[in-house]
Amino acid sequence: MTRTALVLGAGMVGVSCALSLQKRGFTVTLIDRREPGRETSYGNAGVLARSSIVPLNNPGLYGKIRSYLGNRHPALNLDWSRALTRPGWLLRFLWEARPSKAAARIAALESLTSSTVERHRALMAEAGVTHRLRETGTLKLWRSEAGHAAAQAEHDFLKAHGIASQVLDRQGISGVEPALNPIFHAGLLCLENASVDSPGAVTEAYAGLFAQRGGRIERAEAQRLERSASGWRVQAGSTVYEADIAVVALGPWSMDLLAPLGLDPRLDVERGYHRHLRAKPGAKLSRPVYDVDAAYFMAPMEEGYRVTSGVDLSHRDAPDNHRQIDQVTMSAREAFPLDEFAGDTWRGARPTLPDSLPMIGEAPRNPGLWLAFGNQHLGFSTGPITGELVAALVCGETPPVDPTPFAPGRYIG
Repeated sequence: MTRTALVLGAGMVGVSCALSLQKRGFTVTLIDRREPGRETSYGNAGVLARSSIVPLNNPGLYGKIRSYLGNRHPALNLDWSRALTRPGWLLRFLWEARPSKAAARIAALESLTSSTVERHRALMAEAGVTHRLRETGTLKLWRSEAGHAAAQAEHDFLKAHGIASQVLDRQGISGVEPALNPIFHAGLLCLENASVDSPGAVTEAYAGLFAQRGGRIERAEAQRLERSASGWRVQAGSTVYEADIAVVALGPWSMDLLAPLGLDPRLDVERGYHRHLRAKPGAKLSRPVYDVDAAYFMAPMEEGYRVTSGVDLSHRDAPDNHRQIDQVTMSAREAFPLDEFAGDTWRGARPTLPDSLPMIGEAPRNPGLWLAFGNQHLGFSTGPITGELVAALVCGETPPVDPTPFAPGRYIG
């Protein structure tokens, strides 16, 4: 008998879960209030981040706290009303950054990122969008002389994990990106990363592949999730959907659906912004670049050059705060010949757990309810492996990576 599944959330993680379950014979309904790939999966820098194996809350965070507290640094904006509303989450986030946890967290993240380019390359071929893939790496840049030591240290760290990179001086930076202004002293070319020119379009193409193979996509807001006699049911808009299993992959909105079930995954959000600008005639970048000191990514996209901001720790649905994106836009103009704006400022929210690892697995005390969220800045990169991990666990297969670090039970009792 064919098994059925509801996947709630049509971002990269949700679409990947739907595809992986479908591949194993499930009849899958994918539900989201918006078209696939139009929320968090739309707004990122489009990087397939093989090299992003250090969690956000690593021990180095402690040395940066003082510079962040005044809300002057572009890397962080902290809304104190939000911090005081959920002080336990912020304190737990800092506690999880202690050095004794670092090695295990790095290993867990590496298990998710190691196959990201390979898996996306295969999916893009199946979905007919390989023209969107750039296997040109990413470039990390430092403005100060101290960047030489930082670049070399990161190169050595990545090499120890079998990840190729190349340290660059001023001349080397100009060699790979001649249009950059000569303001950077050091760079690190991360050779095993890749990128796409429209993460939203790639997610949409994967959803199109799912639909082409017989999957059902419903545009409706999931309002209530509950057990049914044979599995799980979801009220979405005016329609009730039922299936044997349900997968919650709603990113920063996952907690809204789980709270009425008495499940608190300790999920919070990091808001972020981006803008598109046009390049001046003759100026071109071949890959996304990250300006370490100014805390922004600049990535060549279909819509123009996308400049992304740092972390805004405000309430998920609070009004926009453009301080950071205004700062980094000015910094990006210093680095590269940018012209006029191309479109409005976009805001999104990244789902983050206190240990900076996603939650992937079956919800405690709720058989048939599967959780797949909290991929923080790496959801676009790690969506396909997350989908495969969920589907393998559902079907009792040997999982592609060790699921233990991502088990929901570490936060949900």
